[in-house]
Amino acid sequence: MEFRILGTVAVTTETGELPLGPAKRSGLLAMLLLRPGGVVRVEQLIAALWEDEPPLHAKAVLQSHVSRLRALLTAHDAEMYGVRLTTQGSAYSLQLPETLLDAHRFEELVALARLQHRPADTVQMLREALSLWQGPALTGTVRSAPLEAAALALEELRIASVEGLAEAYGQLGEHARAAAVLRPEAVAHPLRESLAAALVLALGRSGRQSDALDHYHRTRRLLADELGVDPGPVLAGAYRTILGTPSVQPPPQAAFAGPARPVPVADAVPVTDERPEAETAAEAEAEATADSASRAEAEPVPASRPVSVPDAAPGPGSDGAVADAPAPPAGSLVPSPHLPPPNLLPRLPRGFTGREAELGALDRVLTGDDAPVCLLAGPAGVGKTALAVHWAHRRHAREARFPDGVLFADLRGFSDTPAPETPAVLREFLLALGVPSRSIPETTAAMGALYRSLAAGRRLLVVLDNARTSAQVRPLLPGGDHCATLITSRDRLGGLIASDAATPVPLHPLPPGDAAGLLAAVLGDERVAAEPAAAERLAGLCDGLPLALRVTAARLAERPRAALDAMAGELADEHRRLGLLDIEDTGVSAALRLTVRHLPAPAAELFRLIGLHTGTGLDRHTAAALTGTTPDEADTALSRLAAAHLVTESAEGRRTPHDLVRLYARTLTPEPAAEPLGRLLDHYLHSALDAAAAAHPESKPCCALPADVRPPHAVREFTDRAAALAWYEAERPGLEGAVTAAAAAGLHDRAWRIALLLWPVILQKVGDGWVPLLEQCLASAEHEDDPDAQSRARALLGWVLHEEGRDDEALVHLEEAPGLAARAGDVTSEAIACVNLAVALNGSGAHERAGLLLSRAVTLAVQVKHPPTEALALHHLARHCLDTGAHEAALSHAVRALDLTSPDEAARRVLLQTASGEALAALGRPDEATDLLGQALRTAEKEGFEQGAAAARKVLERLPADR
Repeated sequence: MEFRILGTVAVTTETGELPLGPAKRSGLLAMLLLRPGGVVRVEQLIAALWEDEPPLHAKAVLQSHVSRLRALLTAHDAEMYGVRLTTQGSAYSLQLPETLLDAHRFEELVALARLQHRPADTVQMLREALSLWQGPALTGTVRSAPLEAAALALEELRIASVEGLAEAYGQLGEHARAAAVLRPEAVAHPLRESLAAALVLALGRSGRQSDALDHYHRTRRLLADELGVDPGPVLAGAYRTILGTPSVQPPPQAAFAGPARPVPVADAVPVTDERPEAETAAEAEAEATADSASRAEAEPVPASRPVSVPDAAPGPGSDGAVADAPAPPAGSLVPSPHLPPPNLLPRLPRGFTGREAELGALDRVLTGDDAPVCLLAGPAGVGKTALAVHWAHRRHAREARFPDGVLFADLRGFSDTPAPETPAVLREFLLALGVPSRSIPETTAAMGALYRSLAAGRRLLVVLDNARTSAQVRPLLPGGDHCATLITSRDRLGGLIASDAATPVPLHPLPPGDAAGLLAAVLGDERVAAEPAAAERLAGLCDGLPLALRVTAARLAERPRAALDAMAGELADEHRRLGLLDIEDTGVSAALRLTVRHLPAPAAELFRLIGLHTGTGLDRHTAAALTGTTPDEADTALSRLAAAHLVTESAEGRRTPHDLVRLYARTLTPEPAAEPLGRLLDHYLHSALDAAAAAHPESKPCCALPADVRPPHAVREFTDRAAALAWYEAERPGLEGAVTAAAAAGLHDRAWRIALLLWPVILQKVGDGWVPLLEQCLASAEHEDDPDAQSRARALLGWVLHEEGRDDEALVHLEEAPGLAARAGDVTSEAIACVNLAVALNGSGAHERAGLLLSRAVTLAVQVKHPPTEALALHHLARHCLDTGAHEAALSHAVRALDLTSPDEAARRVLLQTASGEALAALGRPDEATDLLGQALRTAEKEGFEQGAAAARKVLERLPADR
């Protein structure tokens, strides 16, 4: 979370900019941000939010804006970032870490620029500072005297920094760049003599004397016309310098020095400070410290005030001559050069194994110049800290890559103990770098500036372990081009990648070989080598997580006679697995609990509901059904879970939790869970109905939706048959699980419908183990006493059993299906049941009865005028005629069925063309048969219809070779 006032007033998060609302609310936020952590009275806020006389109800309007702003911040987990909007009597205060405010970062960079002795460093810091400006300060607020005064003060600070940047460019001899920086500002502020003087000097020194003189004379005339005055000593001195006349002004300073005393942003607000006496006294002490620091500019000590910037930077030829810097006095913050390099690393982890690819990636990222920042991110228990510490020890101790030492801090972002405050970490780092305790500054900004200044000339490795947010890390990044920073986190920290060019190195679970090596490090090589298959199975049950593997190894070490295979058997029980992977205060559940605890509320709610999900992976629509939100809202929550490495993402936009994560989510499933489960089932009903319509648009729906079904927030759209079948394939585990869950919850009206709506994919992959699902479908249909549902379930189940070669079982169901359909009055369903029964009878040799049933099916289909069912019956009647040698009739039925079949029904057309080709071959027309069978084979191969391709190929192979 970041707050901006250098441009349009805004609050941004990793998901985008927050909607602040009307200008008055932006003005309220701006007033609070101008005094971060300070107290702003109601009267001051009212004066700032109304340009004219405020209305009688101004206080109520202000309270409403405060309430809405507080609600907005709360909804976006502002407290997680240390941001709180509090009421203090008749005043308000916005508490936030200083690093979240762009004005603070701007002022900090400007203050640091004053401390630099090399103009190139000054240029770098001022350019970075000025890049934070996105337009005129406090844009988007109301027009009022207090806010305009504050904006003007901020603008003065910006112009001073621009002048300082131009001065530093001049010291580098880059006068053309200095002129390019100054010209836009001089045009925008034509009466500001310091800008005009700096531009005249820059133009002259870059070889453009005529331009320099022209700008001087234009400014001189403008001063005379507008103000009736002549150029002051600064501008006149610049003019004489360009003409070659010795200037009365001293030469330019060696680097950007800034003003003698910094001016805090808060002081830019023209309001009366009525804070408590202790706070005012503290500020007075801080100002005295700042004055002292400014009088000793040569010391590498930042100003003590946490938020301060110069009044104005003296331009070339200004009055502010500065003497050569004196040597650091006694008690200086410069550490002793005789101290040994610090090494704050924890002990080397024991039993570390594998990770060669990741170690190589860390080598590539962290051993270059330009202050590399590496982000080692992965799920809880994956071994991030062990890898980081192992790499740091190896690089520091064995290769001395970082001769000036290693700093380490556990930021405890995901821990039961509170995270350390930034000042505490900075203090520890400064002590390690040799700064005496009494000389460490009191403010966070000053400590950070000193830390970066000390690190700038060194080769340091900084390891920041277990970070939770980007904001927690940024103040701890070292300065200079030769320091490297290694960060570990369970979160992706996308903000750090964007703001500091951090290079992500993702850490995934261990592959089986490395997992076995980790077990062997604890249990010994012989024990693991004796059961390699069991070791691999243990790795899978532990999701390849080193934490889970170490807990498993610890349990096995306590039972030296136990077989690895026996432990694998225990872990295979999903009800016991998480318990077995926890030991004392360590384990998978504890690690996951800490991750979930820090999730924003919507993501945490979705995670708890994942335990109800009946499948393995889920997409935005399924997540929306679970949570009762829109797909966009669910997608945001899913993305947050992915960023926390609680789910993995696929290219198709699906997210899948690892087994251990899914089992943990089940322990959090809310009770009662009927409402989210009902939403999930109804989502599947709607989606499956639409998928069946897209896969077979010519067919009638096999069922109507229940009367109490809930419509989803958004309906998934299937563009074509391929998209529908792809969805069936991806959602099959969830759909099958939904049938089981619905039946277990007594929602049988949902159970049989979801199962039947899978018929398009069942027909496509008939031998793919559908019998248990369809048996549950039938049981739920019988529970509902729905004859039409029973007929369809028995017809489909009997068909699948027949295709599996289980005709005796198939006929038990198929014999009852037609009568149930007739009882329900569904003629189409009766026709299909007759077809399925006839096919099974034909296969068992009852050809005569089969033929009669198929003829009846054709008659029923014609009766209800349903061409797809008629084509189905004719197709099987053609097959029946082929089996009985009636080839002419077979050809006639197949051709008629082809005429009734849509071109989109590729599979059905392949089978009908194959039947026609077989009939033509039997009738002595091989050329025609070859053409038709060739078409069928090509279509089947194109569509991936393996069964159809095999059938066409088989008939082709039987044709005479000399045809």
